[in-house]
Amino acid sequence: MYSNKANVNILTSLLVAHGVRHAVVCPGSRNAPIVHNLHECPAIQCYPVTDERSAGFYALGMVQALGEPVAVCVTSGTALLNVAPAVAEAYYQERPLVVISADRPPQWIDQQDGQTLPQGDALGHFVKRSVTLPEPHDEEGRWYCNRLVNEALIVRHAPVHINVPVSEPLFEFSVPSLPQERKITLLPSDLTPQTLSHVCRMFMQAKRPMLIAGQPWNPNMDEAVSLVADNEDYVPDFVLYTGGSIVSKGLKRFLRKAKETWVVNWTGAVTDTFQNVTHVLQGDGDVVADQVRFLLEQQPHPFVQLWEELLAKVRQHAEAYEPRYSQMAVVKCFETVVDDIAVHYGNSTAIRLANIFARHPVWCNRGVNGIEGTLSTAAGFSVVTSERVACVLGDLSFFYDQNALWNQNLRGNLRILLLNNGKGGIFNMLPGLENSPARDELVAAEHHTSAEGICRQNNITYMKIADMQHLQHAIDTLLYMDSDRPVLLEAFTDAAEDEQVFKTYYRQLPPSLLMPVHRG
Repeated sequence: MYSNKANVNILTSLLVAHGVRHAVVCPGSRNAPIVHNLHECPAIQCYPVTDERSAGFYALGMVQALGEPVAVCVTSGTALLNVAPAVAEAYYQERPLVVISADRPPQWIDQQDGQTLPQGDALGHFVKRSVTLPEPHDEEGRWYCNRLVNEALIVRHAPVHINVPVSEPLFEFSVPSLPQERKITLLPSDLTPQTLSHVCRMFMQAKRPMLIAGQPWNPNMDEAVSLVADNEDYVPDFVLYTGGSIVSKGLKRFLRKAKETWVVNWTGAVTDTFQNVTHVLQGDGDVVADQVRFLLEQQPHPFVQLWEELLAKVRQHAEAYEPRYSQMAVVKCFETVVDDIAVHYGNSTAIRLANIFARHPVWCNRGVNGIEGTLSTAAGFSVVTSERVACVLGDLSFFYDQNALWNQNLRGNLRILLLNNGKGGIFNMLPGLENSPARDELVAAEHHTSAEGICRQNNITYMKIADMQHLQHAIDTLLYMDSDRPVLLEAFTDAAEDEQVFKTYYRQLPPSLLMPVHRG
């Protein structure tokens, strides 16, 4: 029987999955549930050592002899500090020493309770990865715990630290078997022909594979996912994700239905966006995606074709949709005529409209998704290139970042389309928030501000538009008029109208776009 502590059981299961077969264990009560599990697990051999300083070196010696990761398990308090000399030695020898420390619940740290000190970063620079596990009480907590253990155990050439808070009571051993835990595998970090061939083979052999190549490419997926809903015929079983931020929450929720995801990124980090990553490949995602696309040209895959047909129909719907005057109408008009221009989009509504109408790569600060800096980023882009640069952003983003225009280096290649509906319009889209009387004034920062004065003080050519009749001419002028100074077009719209036009677009998506799937 195993401990009833979920984080301890997840840890034990993944130690076995990642090939840890030997553990040096030190005495203590707080780590007793962990030691008990290690003892009960048939795949792990335990070696007791009382002195933690010595125990660390015992484990290091085993690593040297076996050429594989070995765990050393200590109790809470200063016990952890005593393994530091061995950890430092393992760090410079590049040895996979796995330090497992039991800990008190976080609320008792620094409260003069026995054997408590901040343990999470106690080994500092001398471990490649340090994680503190939650004590999970729901599925999201279990996923988080699983991910953290995997993040630590995929490190193979350096020591790592796994800190395990355990609440009392400690000594209940009532679980008959360890959970079946997802293992995350780190593939070779160089894109050798063998590695690339393996990834592509896994993709092509899957029954329902999907290639997701986030920013700057992810148009019209939101509409497609809203149509698919719970239709299992469109749910992938294998996702190859080449990194880059995904704007759509709906798409991320949808991809969490997939059986497994293989992610490719430059750092080898476990970016578990869809909560089902099983393999991580450190490398250039574009190289992998290009190879998969090349293979699909030679050998089309039925599931990929199913999605390509759906996306093509959604794009036709977007192109045929004629919105009333609104932010959607402004962006559609802009995207209809933009050509050979580097386009930066602001967050929230602006980038969501780009996902509907853009047919080119777009720049957007979606790493952290803050309101600040969109205009400054586009301005900085413009001062080091001779090409024309456009920035499409909302009013809050613009006024927050207006100092981007207070710069002597700006030239006429910077063009700005300001979508001004007098508030953070995205907050109109959040169900339930309309019930708060604070929404408009305090949450969405409702205002009555224009950019005209800001443009005048910074010698920016200013134009404005407030109706459909003059929209096309205004957009053409913004993008293609000759000017040695930046040009700004301020498009005034009504927030309530923007909301209704946006929702109408989605309501008019015909379910007939989905193809019936014939099973042979």
